[in-house]
Amino acid sequence: MTLWCLLLLNTAYSYAEDVATPATSAAVVAPANDLPNLLGQLVTAEDFEQKALIIQQLALRQESQVLPILSALLEGQLHYNMTQPSQLVIVATEGDDPIVTDALTAKPLGTVSQFTLDMVSVNNALRGELRTIIARLQLSSPDKSLRLAAAKQLISNQPDSNLLPILEQQISQESASDVKALLTTVVGLVLSQSEELSLRLQAIEKLTGSLYPEVSARLQEMADNDADTTVKHKAQAALTKTQQQIKAYQVAENIFFGLSLGSVLLLAAVGLAITFGVMGVINMAHGELMMLGAYTTYVLQQLMPQHLGLSLVLSIPAAFIVAGLVGIAIERGVIRFLYGRPLETLLATFGISLILQQAVRSIFSPLNRAVASPEWMSGSLEINPVWSITYNRLYILLFALAVFFVLLVVLKRTALGLKLRAVAQNRAMARAVGVRADWMDALTFGLGAGIAGIAGVALSQLTNVGPNLGQAYIIDSFLVVVFGGVGNLWGTLVGAFGLGIANKFLEPYAGAVLAKVLVLVFIILFIQKRPRGLFPQKGRAVES
Repeated sequence: MTLWCLLLLNTAYSYAEDVATPATSAAVVAPANDLPNLLGQLVTAEDFEQKALIIQQLALRQESQVLPILSALLEGQLHYNMTQPSQLVIVATEGDDPIVTDALTAKPLGTVSQFTLDMVSVNNALRGELRTIIARLQLSSPDKSLRLAAAKQLISNQPDSNLLPILEQQISQESASDVKALLTTVVGLVLSQSEELSLRLQAIEKLTGSLYPEVSARLQEMADNDADTTVKHKAQAALTKTQQQIKAYQVAENIFFGLSLGSVLLLAAVGLAITFGVMGVINMAHGELMMLGAYTTYVLQQLMPQHLGLSLVLSIPAAFIVAGLVGIAIERGVIRFLYGRPLETLLATFGISLILQQAVRSIFSPLNRAVASPEWMSGSLEINPVWSITYNRLYILLFALAVFFVLLVVLKRTALGLKLRAVAQNRAMARAVGVRADWMDALTFGLGAGIAGIAGVALSQLTNVGPNLGQAYIIDSFLVVVFGGVGNLWGTLVGAFGLGIANKFLEPYAGAVLAKVLVLVFIILFIQKRPRGLFPQKGRAVES
């Protein structure tokens, strides 16, 4: 009898387990339509701790909507409808008009009164957790750029050890070498916080060579505070190697900045090398011709506000024509009566520069005008975490070299260039063979002025356009021409880049103003030794 009772009890207990198991599983496994419920709980959560738990549950979901929703929550763009709290929307701003989309379906909702919307709030702790969760979700994205951004985000957010299995799995699956290198750095940051000696040593190996500031800070902390002497020495050695790499890239950055400044000086000076170097005219209005080119760019951009790139491209020939015509007018109206009288030429061109400045103030007002850069000239090219190259300066460097070589071709391979050089070398003989020397003077001055206008187009992409734009470059332009060798375009190229690089290497130690003074003193001493510059002219042109 007792045995039968035990059997009955065992059967009843087994049946109760079979009945209870589905109910228990239903309580643990969320149903397929649980995402709207979780989002509703995010709205009704009483405190940030509850929101943190809900966010962690959202991070485990597989739906494609989760990542945009969490990103909107981080950016403060996730709102709920106060008249219908279960409806969550994402409010993004494009221009002056807000764009409202349904958070679940991503469908646009048209016009929604912002007075009925309230933002789902988060605190700083939740923002940090959201950044880590979003980065983890992005790591599994098929888009390489998203994975790369996620890895960088993890480096800046100081990842914890909970991510280590996910990171190691992702490294084993990652095909892109740059993403894999970043993930290895993240693993190194995680292991550097371990209490095990072997793991901290592994971390140093993984962090060696990484240029991120967070890595340098972590290595410095290990070198200063770690309890183990071996870890301290290895961390200090890795930090020293990293600092050497950073210094090398800083030198490369200074060289690029020097070339960038030199490209501006080259554009400003190459036109002056023609008017001053070939014709011997001291044109103090050269900076104002650059200013006219910059204002031409501004006017074209006002006429074509929806086509910034096209307006900039059209500004190059337009600025050349405008500044060139003004230059020809200056030569025909003033300069041709003053050849052989350099002091009077200097005073006359200085007066012309004041007239041009006042004319621009009367037409455009004395206020500076901003010229927008097209999209393809905005932003920067990131070489590594400590060195990036801005696109506008890179394009201007290439543009300056292109203008220089085109000018060389014009002077060496065209009839205009042949006549120009003939008049410059021997005016009487050029006239004897039928060259109209007076018109060649006008065309030469117009060519130099036109190139100054092109320089103004480039300057409009680096600074605001104003009446005093050219004054900052006129003295430097003369220094470049004299230092490189009067009348020698190759000397102008070397002089511009040499002075630009010298300025950028002196500025960190002496400051911008003192660096210019030191360069000026050097050029004065150099000219005492070599009065004709780096590349002096040779032949009959020197004798005359």
